[in-house]
Amino acid sequence: MRAGVRAYLDHAATSPMPEHVLHAYTEALRTVGNPASTHGHGQHASQLLEASRDRIAHLVGCDHAELIFTAGGTESINLALKGLYWSRRRAGAGPVVLVAEGEHHATMEAAEWLRDTQGAQLVGVPIDASGRLSVEALETAIASAGADRVAVLSFLWANNEVGTVQPVQELCRIAAAHGIPAHVDAVSALGQVPVDFAESGAAALSLSAHKVGGPVGVGALILGRRVTADPLMHGGSQQRSRSGTQDVAGAVAFAAALESVLDEHGQPRQSGIARLELLRDRLIAGVRAADPASVLRGAPVGPQRLPGNAHFTFPGCQGDSLVFLLDAAGVSVSVGSACQAGVAEISHVLLAMGLEPEVAAGALRFTLGHSTSEAEVDALIRALPEAVRSARAAGLS
Repeated sequence: MRAGVRAYLDHAATSPMPEHVLHAYTEALRTVGNPASTHGHGQHASQLLEASRDRIAHLVGCDHAELIFTAGGTESINLALKGLYWSRRRAGAGPVVLVAEGEHHATMEAAEWLRDTQGAQLVGVPIDASGRLSVEALETAIASAGADRVAVLSFLWANNEVGTVQPVQELCRIAAAHGIPAHVDAVSALGQVPVDFAESGAAALSLSAHKVGGPVGVGALILGRRVTADPLMHGGSQQRSRSGTQDVAGAVAFAAALESVLDEHGQPRQSGIARLELLRDRLIAGVRAADPASVLRGAPVGPQRLPGNAHFTFPGCQGDSLVFLLDAAGVSVSVGSACQAGVAEISHVLLAMGLEPEVAAGALRFTLGHSTSEAEVDALIRALPEAVRSARAAGLS
């Protein structure tokens, strides 16, 4: 790599905005007018907003009216989980909230808030050693809780740490058969595996723009036409279940970013996915050569794993130490979710997968995006042996 150029292998935290998306975004920022206004400027803004909604809805398999723009994935998840819970409780459903173990903190903390302040009964559904939520585990959890007592189910389409892809259609089918609305967090999956709301069978689905090269602070909740969710905020009712002036430029950039990674049928562009898989496999081989003791976590390489994810544990190392040492060598990686950055804790995902704390402490997540180069992967492979030696010498204390 050129001197001074860093390797960025943390696309699951946020992915760089391509030039054409940045151009679309900045041009849309020049738009004058509130899309809720009835004058000419407002109507022009509204046209841009609704055209972007149409484009995104087409690409993710939902109707125009089902797509609610939010301020990001976290708001989308909170609106889905809390809004569905409140609406269902008012309609007479029971207090149980089923959440798969190893979920993103946005889901876990929203569910814990419902438990601590709203009287919800939070029930975790176990995942297996690869991070997979099985059909059998879900059926057992529903039977144990009592289907008529479950207000909502929530699970990840693909785990944001270890990259395991869930059997979404099967899980949603089971939930629907019991009359339980399923919320699916598709933030990490979008752009890497096919995400089609109608085919999934989900009642609600969360998305975020900055994971696919869009701007930070833009997301969406897809809410089925026959599904109701109480709003988190009040004061305008600009969208179904959400108040607040809508972000025209954010919607335009989100649509542009999605179109760069998905084809006209909403499928991830195969040339991009094939390239991601080659780079990921190069990275995995390089990591294993650099440290034969390292262990790839999550589902085996294949359809049940995100093409841009490689998650390892390094025995005898602290993941935080490895991040620091690699950072000093010009390589940006992470131990897990960036939403917990700065908080020293062992991954709850790995613990839910059955790993012992001292093993889970050595976790490192490498995530690739469509702008990742071979030179960046090679920079990691060159820097890793010395980083592992130094981290292992420092130990786990």
